[in-house]
Amino acid sequence: MARDLPQAPSALPPYFNIDADAAQAELEAPTSTAGFARIAEACARGRADLASRGLDAEGRKQLRLFSTWEITRYLIPVAQAHFRRVLRANPDLPQGVSDTEGGAKWFSLDEVLRLRAFFGAQGAKSKNYLPYRPKGLPAKLVAVANFKGGVGKTSTAAHLAMSAALDGYKVLVIDLDSQGSMTSIFGGQVADEWKTAFPLLARHYGEHLRGENQRRLDRGEAPQPLDETLAAALEMTAADVIQPTHWPNIDLIGAQLNLYWAEFQIPVWRMAARGWRLWDALTDRLEADGVLDRYDVIFIDTPPALGYLTINGLAAADILLVPLGASFLEFDSTGRFFDMLHSTFHSIEEGENMAARALGRPGLAFEWDAVRAVITRYDGAQQGELAALMQAYLGRTLSPHRQDFTALIGQAGEQVSGIYEADYRDFNRETYARGRETFDATYAAFKRLLLGIWRREERAAQDTELAG
Repeated sequence: MARDLPQAPSALPPYFNIDADAAQAELEAPTSTAGFARIAEACARGRADLASRGLDAEGRKQLRLFSTWEITRYLIPVAQAHFRRVLRANPDLPQGVSDTEGGAKWFSLDEVLRLRAFFGAQGAKSKNYLPYRPKGLPAKLVAVANFKGGVGKTSTAAHLAMSAALDGYKVLVIDLDSQGSMTSIFGGQVADEWKTAFPLLARHYGEHLRGENQRRLDRGEAPQPLDETLAAALEMTAADVIQPTHWPNIDLIGAQLNLYWAEFQIPVWRMAARGWRLWDALTDRLEADGVLDRYDVIFIDTPPALGYLTINGLAAADILLVPLGASFLEFDSTGRFFDMLHSTFHSIEEGENMAARALGRPGLAFEWDAVRAVITRYDGAQQGELAALMQAYLGRTLSPHRQDFTALIGQAGEQVSGIYEADYRDFNRETYARGRETFDATYAAFKRLLLGIWRREERAAQDTELAG
């Protein structure tokens, strides 16, 4: 017969014998609405303190320097000895700086890009010094989305943007999440919604309304008035909201809390003008303002919800990446996310195509060049079986590469920076190499998608030209 073992008082769970009077004495006064403002202000001060780490004397984020070892291992595929010979033979090229006489040379990313261009023009033709992008094709837009938070969405988007920049691409990052985490990573300064993507959406609606008003006038009807918001937006272009970052080849359209107002304003506009194609707003404005020609890759960080901002980001995207963890709850949530995507975009197509059929116009059909789910924060020892099961069900939709969780991810996050911004001298070399390796592999899997899609379009254009 089993018997209960005696327990010492100290072995009791912590939720036993709590004294109610002592608990009351620990309480603060009830919180009012004003209390939220005090908490928010404290968080703002703390956020500013954390964000100040890594800022230069003028209060701006500054990208670290890159050593000869890093450049020749990760950025320009040449032997260190050959790299040094090229610099000695070409004194007009950046020569780097050293902390000590005869010590390792360090270069800014601007200088690395100049060196890459030189090797691309003068180096061996068998090596890919310069990143591939077919002439005449626009930038590729990449949305990173999932409506479950904590899946590594912003981190994945930020590190892919940094990877592409290190690879030599010109990158634009668009933050559509009013929490502004991506904006913080890139040191963006966003005073209000007029420095976010909101004016681009408002201008698109304003142009639609202006066109409708002209048609009203042609019919002898009174036009709808343009309010101050729309009038101001009609004077703005993407150049007014794009800001440089501390990365020389990464620009940013930032976000802040007021951007969330768009989730309330867009449905008001949509109700007032049912013919306004809100899902085309971001794409049309980026194209009209020449953004798709000035950049190679555009990463869109979406909110963790399927609202109007997310719909704009997803509809604009050529490639959709969906980060998720290897857990049942995240797998289940991601399945529901894809189900909601189907319902949302199918509903838009059905509504538009009913009108198109009645008017004899071409129908609407959304299409993405590629859709990939990506497992993030992966622990092979604990999650291997579940990841394999997910792979079996999702097939090619799930990238076979798993983005491992390493200590470097957490350490870099504490510094409000990305792994590629971290100086490897601040970490254990093995930890740095392992942390960088998993993000390099994530970028490699993405780059295969990007290059394959560009090549497919390049060949299609060539076939069309030959047929013509």
